[in-house]
Amino acid sequence: MNKALDMLAAAGIAARTHEHRAVFTVAESEEVRHEMPGLHCKNLFLKPVKEAGPFCLATLKEDRRVSVNQLARLAGWPRVSMASADELRDALGVEPGSVTPLGLVNAAPGAVRFVLDAAIAEGDDPLWCHPLRNTASTAILPRDLRRFLEGLGHQVLVLDLTEGETR
Repeated sequence: MNKALDMLAAAGIAARTHEHRAVFTVAESEEVRHEMPGLHCKNLFLKPVKEAGPFCLATLKEDRRVSVNQLARLAGWPRVSMASADELRDALGVEPGSVTPLGLVNAAPGAVRFVLDAAIAEGDDPLWCHPLRNTASTAILPRDLRRFLEGLGHQVLVLDLTEGETR
């Protein structure tokens, strides 16, 4: 039983899950994706540095290189830093290494600001992300992910991050 997968199914959204060994980084995921064609992502779970406010989750194309503060500026967020493992567990109900946009099923609307990289949002290929655990990956069409999250009450901000990329 998996809350995110059950909710996708209840919403009538097609998703396909592939089981694999635990992966904690994009580099490790490259070793298990031979049966997972499509878009792959990395996820950043952030918190405001100097003010109370909602956490921030960014789902980026896996090879996107952008500083967290440049990302925050582009998204209109305050200055941010990486959130702690405890904050991640409390907000999204997942462990480090399992950060996923599907974790928003465990967050109240408005509790987490969400940004989706335009390079993903505008794609027609399936996006692979963890289904609340890093021992599997689930493929979902980006437009279906957006529709699903918006249906849960989460605003999805799509950003073109090419101008914020670092080399």
